Amino acid sequence: MARSFGDKDLILPNGGTPAGTSSPASSSSLLNRLQLDDDIDGETRDLFVVVDDPKKHVCTMETYITYRITTKSTRVEFDLPEYSVRRRYQDFDWLRSKLEESQPTHLIPPLPEKFVVKGVVDRFSEEFVETRRKALDKFLKRITDHPVLSFNEHFNIFLTAKDLNIYKKQGIALLTRMGESVKHVTGGYKLRMRPLEFAAIGDYLDTFALKLGTIDRIAQRIIKEEIEYLVELREYGPVYSTWSALEGELAEPLEGVSACIGNCSTALEELTDDMTEDFLPVLREYILYSDSMKSVLKKRDQVQAEYEAKLEAVALRKEDRPKVPADVEKCQDRMECFNADLKADMERWQNNKRQDFRQLLMGMADKNIQYYEKCLMAWESIIPLLQEKQEAKKESRFLDGPRK
Repeated sequence: MARSFGDKDLILPNGGTPAGTSSPASSSSLLNRLQLDDDIDGETRDLFVVVDDPKKHVCTMETYITYRITTKSTRVEFDLPEYSVRRRYQDFDWLRSKLEESQPTHLIPPLPEKFVVKGVVDRFSEEFVETRRKALDKFLKRITDHPVLSFNEHFNIFLTAKDLNIYKKQGIALLTRMGESVKHVTGGYKLRMRPLEFAAIGDYLDTFALKLGTIDRIAQRIIKEEIEYLVELREYGPVYSTWSALEGELAEPLEGVSACIGNCSTALEELTDDMTEDFLPVLREYILYSDSMKSVLKKRDQVQAEYEAKLEAVALRKEDRPKVPADVEKCQDRMECFNADLKADMERWQNNKRQDFRQLLMGMADKNIQYYEKCLMAWESIIPLLQEKQEAKKESRFLDGPRK
């Protein structure tokens, strides 16, 4: 790592690649075509955001990582065509909280978990930082692609403000009061019945999260077993090399077997890294995504409960034809708006999910094919060597002829 002693910033290696230039998940031509097809709308976009260049900051009180965020846009909301700012994880967390506060009817993409990334212990390790960088980059791209969230003023501030702390100190008291107000209105009322389409969404999310959680646990066990197998292979190969020093005719074939096992070890290590870095994070993101969708569903239910409570209050009035108050109509409008936004976001989420998992599963299949092809090639490479030794021995016996 390169150190700058003046500001005590440590530049981490492998700082990441800008979006659009990162290598595909597989070398498969089919997967390459798939990715190109998915990106055909790139020319119509007017906002591009990239998260890269992680940097370690060592201060007296704490040590933390910041990431460079580069924004390019032709939108009139931006004063400049390009911005570059540095943000740490807690700044991303602030952005997500502000989006939840100001856009309660919309699905806010999840952030990677703060302290836990599967398979990684050291949060300052190159692997952890790169995994988090990819997740944060995807988080911002999800917002950028959203037709409503991408125009949010807090998102604009996050991308452009030199000093974000000024904005982070504002609005805390107001948010607390709004939260208490909603609890007061709906706390004593039980929702009659969630509409069938939203009940179906809730059931689907429960099953979806359960299945993904099971796949996540099994995948982690498989990776653990692969790592244990890799340790054994690394001990297994050198034994043949050591043995070859004691042999004459078998020395070369034994060295070949040792090299073959070494090539298989390298291939297995690459497969395990791909599973850890590309497969598991996507599973985890969509598990968190289901939690986010459940949270929006709960907010929708609160608005419906508030609307039903107000309707009952109007019905209890001793009037022949009670007039519907303006606040009840306003609450009804809020509920209808919530329903429309939630259904639109659910459809968008389903489209993204299909695209992401199609690419993920094809990439996983391609990586496994490559792994077995490398192992097959390694073992096939020593067959001619063994056959050559056998033919040489037969030829030697033939030349010697029968002994008298």
